[in-house]
Amino acid sequence: MNAYVRIRTCYDFLNSIIILFLTSNELYRFPVSTLPTGGQCVPPAYVYIALTSNIAMEQKHGKVLIIDDNEDLLKAARMHLKRHFVQVDIEKNPEAIPTLMNNEDYDIILLDLNFTKDVSRGSEGYYWLEKILQIDPSAVVVLITAYGDIQMAVKAIKKGATDFVLKPWENEKLLATLYSAMRLRESRDEVESLKFKNQEINAALNDRYIDIIGQSQSMQRIFQTIDRVAKTDANVLILGENGTGKELIARAIHRNSARKSENFVGVDLGSITETLFESELFGHKKGAFTDAKEDRAGRFELANNGTLFLDEIGNLSMPLQAKLLTVLQNRRVSRVGANKDVNVDIRLICATNMPLYNMVKENKFRQDLLYRINTIEIEIPALRDRFEDIPILANHFLKYYAGKYGKTVNKISDAAMTRMHKHAWPGNIRELQHCIERAVILSNESVLQPQDFNFTAATTRDEGQLNLEQYNLEEVEKLLIRKVLKKYNGNITQAASELGLTRSSLYRRLEKYGL
Repeated sequence: MNAYVRIRTCYDFLNSIIILFLTSNELYRFPVSTLPTGGQCVPPAYVYIALTSNIAMEQKHGKVLIIDDNEDLLKAARMHLKRHFVQVDIEKNPEAIPTLMNNEDYDIILLDLNFTKDVSRGSEGYYWLEKILQIDPSAVVVLITAYGDIQMAVKAIKKGATDFVLKPWENEKLLATLYSAMRLRESRDEVESLKFKNQEINAALNDRYIDIIGQSQSMQRIFQTIDRVAKTDANVLILGENGTGKELIARAIHRNSARKSENFVGVDLGSITETLFESELFGHKKGAFTDAKEDRAGRFELANNGTLFLDEIGNLSMPLQAKLLTVLQNRRVSRVGANKDVNVDIRLICATNMPLYNMVKENKFRQDLLYRINTIEIEIPALRDRFEDIPILANHFLKYYAGKYGKTVNKISDAAMTRMHKHAWPGNIRELQHCIERAVILSNESVLQPQDFNFTAATTRDEGQLNLEQYNLEEVEKLLIRKVLKKYNGNITQAASELGLTRSSLYRRLEKYGL
């Protein structure tokens, strides 16, 4: 008897080595680092040690259930697979499937398509496939079938099976199929985990107005408007200066809507170049342009059945406005490089800090697009116009940053609060937030004082006074109109209401004074 056996090696998809014993045609798998190169003669003892130690060292994962009426096949399959999986259970009687699945969470189920009761049509295999998927809709089922049953196996895959293997199988092909199915199971589990985490996050954020802080009358009116508007699918236009919290209002509308369990997708249109506009919003096909290395869904598709928030819409050029208007009218998008349109169902919310009505008059913004997006308008007041909210906002940020940076500061002095009320806050809430953060970081005391804040005289609020230099009635009226228009960011309806005029009367005065 020859004391040596010649072996042949080749790499498989798991970067291990398949060793073929030429005398027995048995296949074994070993980690690359454990064996000599192929074609060498090695003592049988070495092979025996490899079989008894290195196979055990190979990482096992996953639980497999095999159901087949052939007992010999079951035993052979278990003998082969138990070296690669944590647990391999076999069952001859399919009636035991519900009990087995209730007692164990299997990663892969190998199911025979034809049992002894019906050996030709696969009806019993279809029946148990359906039962398995009823018990666990995410179950990964691999069918076992004979060569003549391939059409039935394809039919079963359409009914929910993952893959199939042919009898008699080759061990390496069976293993490759099961590892592929295992990866699918892991991917499904990961998707389900991400969905669960997303639901938890949504639930945690599902306070009606989380992060929107305000007790002023103007903010209470906004809350009331959100309550009335959120339950509809009406398009909403949010107007306000930078830093007033337009995105928070958009998210509040989404959270209080019927679409709250779906995606909220925000897009900063001011940061998207014209060349990438269509790709970002509508998506693209692989090869549509130089950097299109894969298919990609646009923001409209990602927001399907949810809410799409288009921030800084006033920054769009006229050609891009036309493209956006077409999609909003048709509710269909076509990816760049694609010939097929995709239907989209979205709730649209837009926001801007620009005077869109003035831009329409100057032919810088399409009037038809404005009327498409402004079914409901929400005007967010600047912080200087809701100064009664400054204390609660300041204390909210104080508590947050004191905890974040581990500081003992816990109060803002009355003098500092008085100084805050006199500040104009051109950066609105964002400026206040950064101002409090800076003061908390630099202060060594438990109470913030005026000197802890970096206020300048140039940004002191004028307390609403006009500071008239002359008393000509036309000049006074012109000054008042300009001030109110600035207050409402060019909103003619709100400005006219503030001035006690009709829209047409205000338009006549604007034309008269060249405003």
